[in-house]
Amino acid sequence: MITTVDYHTGGEPFRIVTGGGPDLPGEDVPARRIAAMEKADDLRRLLCHEPRGHADMYGCFLVPPDDPGAHLGALFWHKDGFSTACGHGTIALGAYAVHEGLVAAPADGVTDVVVDVPSGRVTARVRTYGGRVRGVTFVNVPSYVLARDVPAAGVRVDLAYGGAIYASLPAAAVGLSVEPRHLTALVGHARRIKAALAGHPATRHPDDDRLSGVYGVIFHDELPDADGAAHQRNVTVFADGEVDRSPCGSGTAARLALLHDAGLRGTLVHHSVVGSSFVARVAGVVAEGVVPEIEGMAYRTGRHVFELDPEDPIGRGFVLR
Repeated sequence: MITTVDYHTGGEPFRIVTGGGPDLPGEDVPARRIAAMEKADDLRRLLCHEPRGHADMYGCFLVPPDDPGAHLGALFWHKDGFSTACGHGTIALGAYAVHEGLVAAPADGVTDVVVDVPSGRVTARVRTYGGRVRGVTFVNVPSYVLARDVPAAGVRVDLAYGGAIYASLPAAAVGLSVEPRHLTALVGHARRIKAALAGHPATRHPDDDRLSGVYGVIFHDELPDADGAAHQRNVTVFADGEVDRSPCGSGTAARLALLHDAGLRGTLVHHSVVGSSFVARVAGVVAEGVVPEIEGMAYRTGRHVFELDPEDPIGRGFVLR
């Protein structure tokens, strides 16, 4: 039996495995991610694929942190495998840690929940008021521009790192806008762009090859500035055609790095394809790039106990898309 607590952040699901998961060895979280690919892939499929999940499901295994300086370690997964970063998941983990009492928090105040993930150490800054979680700010690893104006599948994209590597372009570059009615076409373009960039030297992480390769493609629309902030609507298509319902936390970090490089010095309000939003700003500039702070909120949606009947012919499930 596998137990989980489920959240959503901006509409994007996040399933946290709380019991029944495998022991994943490794000297740090990135090494545990490699172990998970070998020892926990069947469990990922069971929890992510239909009939227990769906093609756009997302979640994590909790693992020990790298050292006592962090509260949790997390390995993020989706329908195709294990990712290196997840901002919406980090926001959910912050809310979860406070909700479950894993990290003590005052009734009114701010509490840092520190999480080790494959891309590094990140923080979920949890704001409480009246004994309830009211907001979570995701403080990411340094994010930076890798390359600009790179040709791919008939368009030109900018490449940036925000814990994972993203290709970014206006939706108008493919003759579309960020709207639900265009999702099928946008997913098709994203798959072609990602395939065209496979092995491109600009998609190599400068320090850790385990972080190399384009994880997602971000299409964005420019919106009018309001209240002194820049506004954009985006949809991130990651893995093999998976659509992020939220504005995408690590993708927002990559967008913020690109915008800061282009001269933005204020706040970015990043809207998703379902109408949710993150508020992002640069908290500081370091040698590697900018340090993004991305504010959102996560809500618990349920607690589950999953099992696999050994006589079930469907077994660990399927993805019908």
